Amino acid sequence: MKLARAIHFDESDQHVFASPARTGEWCISGGFEFSNWTEGDLAGKARQAFANGWFGLETGGRVTFVAVTEAEPAEVNALTDLLAQHFVTYYGAPSVEAARPVAQDEIAHMADLCEDHPANTLLTVARELTDSGVREAYRVIEAQAAGLEQFAIHGSLDE
Repeated sequence: MKLARAIHFDESDQHVFASPARTGEWCISGGFEFSNWTEGDLAGKARQAFANGWFGLETGGRVTFVAVTEAEPAEVNALTDLLAQHFVTYYGAPSVEAARPVAQDEIAHMADLCEDHPANTLLTVARELTDSGVREAYRVIEAQAAGLEQFAIHGSLDE
């Protein structure tokens, strides 16, 4: 199964999100956090998290870019349990067992987003509030093939 991990190209996420996700952390859309939001909730760093932040499953932090990669079944199970516990801790779910099906659905949604993309494809998310709730759109940035000549230093060791 493919999922996505947080990736950083610079330190901007450290400044724009109240709680940034860690590099390499497994991520999902996390739009559930905004299900009851109104325009009044969209200010400052909360606005940035809403507008384009993926949800880090380990920290609950946000990140702008994620990269598609393979996830092992044991990792998927652990991530599902982690998310279910998050629903208990922060959203009042009665138990991990009760929250697990919802967590599975969230993980499955992310897997569906990643499924048709090769490893290292970058994804971004953009959200907006509509009359019917939160609308999410996704952008795909294909991985660029990098040749060795782009990184090799040409010269002689004798110089």
